[in-house]
Amino acid sequence: MNITRRTPLLAVAALLAAALAPQLQAATPKDTLVQAFAFDDIITMDPAESFEISGGEILGNTYERLVKFDVADPSKLSGALAKGWTVSADGRSFSFELQPGLKFASGNPLTAEDAVWSLQRAVLLNKTPAFILTQFGWTAANVAEMVKQTGPLSLTITTDKAYAPSFVLNCLTANVASVVDKKLLSAKAQGNDMGNSWLRLNHAGSGPFKLREWRANEILVLDRNDNYHGAKPALARAIYRHVKEAATQRLLLEKGDVDIARNLAPQDLAAVGANKEVKLTSTAKGTVYYISLNQKNALLSKPEVREAFKWLVDYDAIGATLIKDIGVVHQNFLPQGLLGASSDKPYKLDVAKAQALLTKAGLPKGFKVTMDVRTLQPVQGIAEAVQQTAKRAGIEIEIIPGDGKQVLTKYRARKHDIYIGEWGADYWDPHTNADTFARNPDNGDEAKLKPLSWRNSWAIPELTKKSDAAVLERDTAKRVRQYQDIQAEFRKTSPFVMLFQQTQVAAVRGNVEGFKLGPTSDSTYVFTVTKR
Repeated sequence: MNITRRTPLLAVAALLAAALAPQLQAATPKDTLVQAFAFDDIITMDPAESFEISGGEILGNTYERLVKFDVADPSKLSGALAKGWTVSADGRSFSFELQPGLKFASGNPLTAEDAVWSLQRAVLLNKTPAFILTQFGWTAANVAEMVKQTGPLSLTITTDKAYAPSFVLNCLTANVASVVDKKLLSAKAQGNDMGNSWLRLNHAGSGPFKLREWRANEILVLDRNDNYHGAKPALARAIYRHVKEAATQRLLLEKGDVDIARNLAPQDLAAVGANKEVKLTSTAKGTVYYISLNQKNALLSKPEVREAFKWLVDYDAIGATLIKDIGVVHQNFLPQGLLGASSDKPYKLDVAKAQALLTKAGLPKGFKVTMDVRTLQPVQGIAEAVQQTAKRAGIEIEIIPGDGKQVLTKYRARKHDIYIGEWGADYWDPHTNADTFARNPDNGDEAKLKPLSWRNSWAIPELTKKSDAAVLERDTAKRVRQYQDIQAEFRKTSPFVMLFQQTQVAAVRGNVEGFKLGPTSDSTYVFTVTKR
């Protein structure tokens, strides 16, 4: 167990026992927020490595970055650890001044040295989310020159090109840009790992909460960070209980054994909505769900097959049942709310059209294929629905179930046939999704960058050029047109079947105040919560 403050072990054991044995208590403690939440996708707690939806929320509550966005209006940026910044005349250099008197949860001072080291560390470790920073032209060879300390509380970062300033600043709101405790991690380093092995299960941040305990697929506990420079959380701790079944989450919520249920199905939401002791809160999330076809599979790489799958989804039925109140049908990679997002929805269930396309591809009798599916609703239900409609066109889909970590690991290795999953915006700029859906600079197996297009072995040199041009465009109206053109081409030619945009809904006990779902995974804050 990782205990980040001196707490008697018996007290810790009692706390965890209470959280895991709800039948022994009538209500949760007044100083503790308890959530039922499916977080089986978490792989690591190192912000330089973490790239999963659930992990993003934990890091958003336990780490800080130089810059943050306004949750109510993500287009507005302000300083977090930085009290301000300036941009050079050529648009390539950004200078930041940190707030004075900052401390990490460990008690170590937080200075510009830590901020510089954190950004350099993310590039040098080169884990999955590093591309968010390396797209500035930063490499292991040049990052020491591109990210420099200029004073005890000041630093300057330089980019290889003059990008739209909002794009650079938005990237710095991502979890990979979190500032970590250099002194602590240097002491925990093993070889040249810069503390990565230790940080996978531990904490080295300055956020309002600090990680006490994470047991995969079981429980996650956050403690209040008394060294936090801002307003201290009213609650002493926040507990996440891993509960995958929506019906079980609902039962725990109605009994008062949890304060918030996060993964309720539409039928459960309808039921708890009539409960006077429960209230519902929702927000349009920058998260899209999709089906993708691995182009390493010779059958799935046929253009007609790719298009056929888009006519084999009963979008209307899925929208009316499986994602009712928790999502809206959306057939584009940019979620509504991001600059340039398209609302076009050209596809509907049309088995005859799909069969004609399969015949044109030389597959009039269909074929057999597998689909990797996380055993969580609504993903599992959608996979089964698509399995049924695809069968009507002669395509036999074998569903391979697994937990979040299992299916993600296989997907990232390009070993799937078909995958159904979700993608959440890493920062509030359209390039966050264009960079992964519509850009693939190197389709080789040993490529350094591995976006979703790469995971599905989709080679797109021309579309990559268009995405590269759009991120450099400073004329907003022209940039909007570029992204709409990219989405139109993507809808027609890509191996992605875009399904819906998430409307995240949480059911909350009436005595809980200040809980609001954020537009991104790392902006759902628990440090703002109070309990009566």
